[in-house]
Amino acid sequence: MTNLQSAPDGLLGDDELAFLARRADGGFGLVTTCATYVALDGKGWDGELGIERDDCVPGLRRLAERLHAAGARAMVQLFHGGARADSALTGQPVWSASAWKDGALAPRAATADDIARAINSFVAGAERAQAAGFDGVELHGAHGYLLSQFLSRTMNTRDDEWGRDLEGRARLLRTVVQRVRERCGDRFALGVRLSLEDFGQAKGLDLDESLQVARWLVADGVDFIHASLWDVSRMSTKRPDVHPLVALRDVVPRDIAILTAGKIWTRQDAEGALARGADVVALARAAIINPDWPRVVIRDAPIVQPPLTRAQLGARAVSPRFQEYLTKWKNFVAD
Repeated sequence: MTNLQSAPDGLLGDDELAFLARRADGGFGLVTTCATYVALDGKGWDGELGIERDDCVPGLRRLAERLHAAGARAMVQLFHGGARADSALTGQPVWSASAWKDGALAPRAATADDIARAINSFVAGAERAQAAGFDGVELHGAHGYLLSQFLSRTMNTRDDEWGRDLEGRARLLRTVVQRVRERCGDRFALGVRLSLEDFGQAKGLDLDESLQVARWLVADGVDFIHASLWDVSRMSTKRPDVHPLVALRDVVPRDIAILTAGKIWTRQDAEGALARGADVVALARAAIINPDWPRVVIRDAPIVQPPLTRAQLGARAVSPRFQEYLTKWKNFVAD
């Protein structure tokens, strides 16, 4: 989760470490960092964790060691904001696959050098995560960030090899996957988070195109596909009689894991997602409020629901700065 708890220069902050460690201590089997920027021109938020340079590695190593000590596997989510980066933080104009305008967003079109640097930055980020002792990385290809922008038929109107058709629009993501696999080897977990259809900032996405992208990613060597659904109870928008997890499972071999997220709060929510084809459920908001969620559901004990007071959040290793961010979520913070 985006949580603004690291240092202004991207180095691991103590609040970030405490937040993630509390979830590992609570019994989560896999803990993944917040979106972690691979290049300064892709940084999206003040206080975002970084992995764009070598001096980020010692802090990341401390994080990996702490999560492992609690019994959890640990991964870094690699991120570039593209058009959704913050120029005020980076000092650089934002860029995307193509030039377009959507409200305040007006990126310039990517140059060949931009694309080459982005690929190299993702690969270098994966190598730093591996050097720091993490078990793998997840490429953030969802939610309308850079990799998702290239996949989008509305944000990517290029007429060169990086656009034109679905094969071209998927080329950036696939190249990153192939290069990371080549450089980090087969024993380093590698997956991609995808938005399967339009929702929120993810635009220009089609279910059947996303399923084809998933097929390609499997061929490229991913270990998992993470379907970010926002609400796992919802059926597909394009095909209302089909659940997106069922459709994804139909095209993803059983030896490739499917992760999913989206309003999973209760054991019943999780079991419903597993029944539709997911292998792993990912929690965000529920894990903020229930840092020991795995142990709670094993006991069939009640899950705590929002709102919570700032004091209650603080007792769950949610720092004052993250608490302030959470006030933007309706009915999440009580005071």
